[in-house]
Amino acid sequence: MGSTGESLTIGEVSRRTGLSIDTLRFYEREKLLPAPERSATGRRIFREVDVEWIGVCRRLRDSGMPLARIAEYAALVRAGAGNEQQRLDLLRQHEAHVREQMAALHDALDVISFKVATYTAALERGVADGLFVSDRVDDDRLGGIHDHDSVRAARVAPTGARAFDLE
Repeated sequence: MGSTGESLTIGEVSRRTGLSIDTLRFYEREKLLPAPERSATGRRIFREVDVEWIGVCRRLRDSGMPLARIAEYAALVRAGAGNEQQRLDLLRQHEAHVREQMAALHDALDVISFKVATYTAALERGVADGLFVSDRVDDDRLGGIHDHDSVRAARVAPTGARAFDLE
C-alpha cells in the first residue's frame, strides 16, 4: 500500500478489481484501504500496489473473513514491522476457519453426489417413484447402496462413467 507506480482513477480500479466504486469507497471508510492520494482537483489516485492489496482484501472477504478482521489485518500491515506474529496468528485463525468451511462443503458435496447417483440409478432401473424419503430408505429400495466412498470415486470418474452399477 503506497505511492509507487502509475496512477489509476477509482473507475479504473473498479474495472480492474470488479468492485464497484461505492464498494471501494466503503472499503476506504472502513479502513481496509489506506486513504488514497488526491489529485489537485481532489480526485482519488490509486497505484498498482493498491490494486494488489484490494485483491488480498477481496480474497479474505470472499473466504468469509469479517470486514472488522480485514480492517484489523490492514491496520497491522500499515503499522509496519514488529507485529508479524499478530498478522500470522490472525491469518492462521482464518486459515483454520476456511479449512472447516471447505470440509463442510466437501461433506455437502458428497451427500449431493450420492443423491445424484441414487436418482440416476433409480431412473435407469425405472424405480424412481417414492425417492427422497431419506438416504437410507432410498438406498434400501435400490438394493442397499450405502457406500459414500463410491460417491467420492464417482465424482472423480471420467465423464460418461456410471456412478454405480446396480445390476
